[in-house]
Amino acid sequence: MSFDTTSNRSNLPLIEFVREYLAELGVESHLTYDDAGEKANLFATIGPLDRPGVILSGHTDIVPVASQKWTVDPYTVTQRDGRLYGRGTADMKAYIAVTLAFAKVFRDRGIQIPIHYALSYDEEVGALGAPRLIEDMLERVPLPAACIVGEPSYMNVVKAHKGKIVCRAEFTGVEAHSGVAHIGANAIEAAGKTIAHISEVGRRYRDEGPHDAAFEDPKYTTVQICLVDGGTAVNIVPNFASFDFDIRHLPSQDPYEILGEIREFIERSALPELRRVSDKTEATVIVHPGGAIALDTAEDDPVIRLAKALTGASETRKVVFGTEAGYFQRAGISTVVCGPGHIDQAHKPDEFVEIEQIALCEQFFHKLADRLSAGQL
Repeated sequence: MSFDTTSNRSNLPLIEFVREYLAELGVESHLTYDDAGEKANLFATIGPLDRPGVILSGHTDIVPVASQKWTVDPYTVTQRDGRLYGRGTADMKAYIAVTLAFAKVFRDRGIQIPIHYALSYDEEVGALGAPRLIEDMLERVPLPAACIVGEPSYMNVVKAHKGKIVCRAEFTGVEAHSGVAHIGANAIEAAGKTIAHISEVGRRYRDEGPHDAAFEDPKYTTVQICLVDGGTAVNIVPNFASFDFDIRHLPSQDPYEILGEIREFIERSALPELRRVSDKTEATVIVHPGGAIALDTAEDDPVIRLAKALTGASETRKVVFGTEAGYFQRAGISTVVCGPGHIDQAHKPDEFVEIEQIALCEQFFHKLADRLSAGQL
């Protein structure tokens, strides 16, 4: 069975498959849809509905394979040399598959603490589905006691990750023949001046911090220019320019304070040169929907103790990639990231997860079933 759930496609065939699979086990699923009705989250519970449970969280969408050189069919799982190859094997369908394989185990064991399945859409394009999923979940069940987000952590216990906002700066100037450039307002120059400033901001955080030594590299907040556009022809003063940038911040920092500094620079240094020609020129910065909320779970949080017990780990990690975990934590749920596979394999051609990682994940859920059957977290 194969489902292409690239973010620009519908995930409904996969969601309907999961719903039917759970229904055969006597488990009811609840769906929440995107505005177009073309994608859906799935929420389902095994066990009693009157007490706090454990969420198993995973996103169903994957990133594109376009322009990547694969040696296997990206949409068919290929087993080779102790690995399972295919798009999403690491990020993060292997985790989802294992959790679903354990649905019958949870049901048959008569768990005293409920398990909640929380499968989302559009995580890869800004965690767009998770907020609706969580809102629906909180209307149906008591506030869960714990959430395990199965992003690829090599079955290590991840207690923290960076947050991210994605922004676009847009500049409107005045067109003119480049031979009489003095009567035009060059939007690209204003954008370039701002890009240079943002690069300086990024270098300042790199050199001066704050730094968090517990994080994987880079151990500081990054501000990165990602896309640039502007201009019409080489003999026209450009009347438009734009660029996209992201701020990937430590949990201790507020990205909107950084964004405020950038906006203040534009108002003080970039916009006046445009306005010298015309008061109709503009410069704006918008924040794209989605992004990632930082995760920052305390070392002594019960979900950390649970994850350590299930994995046998003695230490925790802080990682630089984002997940939906921060959204669950914001809702008041103790949250940890722990799943099979390595993030280094995600989003690459010939993505894979090691079969040994699948086995470790299965051991994790066997132990979890034992604890929930005994009414223990």
